[in-house]
Amino acid sequence: MDYINSIVKVPGKKLKNIFLFTLSTCGWCKKTKKLLSKLGLEYSYVDVDLLEEAKDEAIKDMKKYISEISFPLLVIDNTSISGYEEEKIREIINELK
Repeated sequence: MDYINSIVKVPGKKLKNIFLFTLSTCGWCKKTKKLLSKLGLEYSYVDVDLLEEAKDEAIKDMKKYISEISFPLLVIDNTSISGYEEEKIREIINELK
């Protein structure tokens, strides 16, 4: 991961590995971050649009989970949620508790 130094870790309750691929200007990405923070969860994210040389690598990593790139992409262990899907996010989080 060449973009490891660009990853931001948000403190909270650790349930599983929660990672979010976002765009810095995306309203849905901001809503997803806000939801995860509201739920008090620890998660990490990277703003893909702010990456310079490592942007292609981040997109390659995203393609491991989805065929068409869309933001936000939330990865909880090996489960991925593309787009802002509040009910689905809450459902998966509740299963982990």
